Amino acid sequence: MSAATVEAPTAVRRFPEPRGLFLAMLRVHRSALLFWPGLVAVAAGALLWALGPGADNAWAEYRASGCGGDSPNLGCDLPGPAHGRYETVVACASGLLAVLPVLTGAWAGGALIGRELESGTARLAWTQSITPARWLAAKLAVPALLLVPGTLVITLLHRALWASDSHLTRVQGWREWHDDSVFEANGTLATAHPLAALALGVLAGLVVRRALPALAVAALAVMSLIYVLDDVRPHLWPMPPGTPVLMHRHPSSHFWPLQLVETGIVLAVAALATAASFALLRRRTGAAV
Repeated sequence: MSAATVEAPTAVRRFPEPRGLFLAMLRVHRSALLFWPGLVAVAAGALLWALGPGADNAWAEYRASGCGGDSPNLGCDLPGPAHGRYETVVACASGLLAVLPVLTGAWAGGALIGRELESGTARLAWTQSITPARWLAAKLAVPALLLVPGTLVITLLHRALWASDSHLTRVQGWREWHDDSVFEANGTLATAHPLAALALGVLAGLVVRRALPALAVAALAVMSLIYVLDDVRPHLWPMPPGTPVLMHRHPSSHFWPLQLVETGIVLAVAALATAASFALLRRRTGAAV
């Protein structure tokens, strides 16, 4: 047989590393990753209901009770059933943005990283032509790609709801722009908080390397970050001389300057936690990142 007729050995077909790693990530954490879009859909549906028939029914009930007018009325403080449903739906849907960072950090620390290091599945993945750095990048990128668009959808709907129910807000005196829950849900912080929680959770998982302790450490780190930022928020943007440095003393025009400064701080924390995670993984594995 001549050399010209010798066939080259057939190459083994395999997924490119990024695609294979992405699919493996989806398989291992498919329950949590699929739960998030479903949660976003429920929250978006609830906020859309509150924007339309929920707000209309609550306002009609208020007017029909003899509390007409646009001024607060101390004799009309108790809500009726329509207003109660409206308040419950709004509180549950917008409350998701408040608890999401803690849930994200706990999940990242406990299940995403801590459990895989504790069970040894991470080291098994590193022996399958997946570098530790690529493994860690996937652990950060895949959840972030789901968190960002979902959180943006809920934030935009929450902003539309908060801006649209001017009558209910005026007569009941609730949900001022500077309230912590409203401030955090109506701007860029709503997206920055889960990203920082993801990075802090991953770092906690790498440090502790056990699922349950990592879950606790991650949740504590995220709650501490949010608590500290809530406390220093009034100091993040200058006020006129002689004005007490309190959040409600800021004019509403300070909303976006305060949002953007605090968002920058939160994203800086996320970046530092991410860099620390890669550095720690490189030191422990001796692999190039």
